[in-house]
Amino acid sequence: MTTLALAAASQPLAQTLLPAAARAQQELPLECRLGDGAWRACTMTIARAGEHWWLQVGSRRLEFRSDGRGAITLSSGAGPGRSVVPAWQPDRALCWDGVCARGEFPLD
Repeated sequence: MTTLALAAASQPLAQTLLPAAARAQQELPLECRLGDGAWRACTMTIARAGEHWWLQVGSRRLEFRSDGRGAITLSSGAGPGRSVVPAWQPDRALCWDGVCARGEFPLD
């Protein structure tokens, strides 16, 4: 019992309660569209659900970070990140100011 209490005190609660497989990065095949471009295959990698994820669209990596209060920052490796606002589109795509993804992905 003491060992469990010490382990729980040294790690966030979610990490303590979730099995290792649930905490691992998750990669999901999706379709993405940049601006007015065509839809094409891409991959969403979720490092921390609801906090840090990225889209790999061809050779471009578009990285997203959420502060947990609704503010999302998008960075693409060139320069500082910019704030983006998520919005659902009629074609069931989730877009962040011109970067869109559709398919089956978790919402948190």
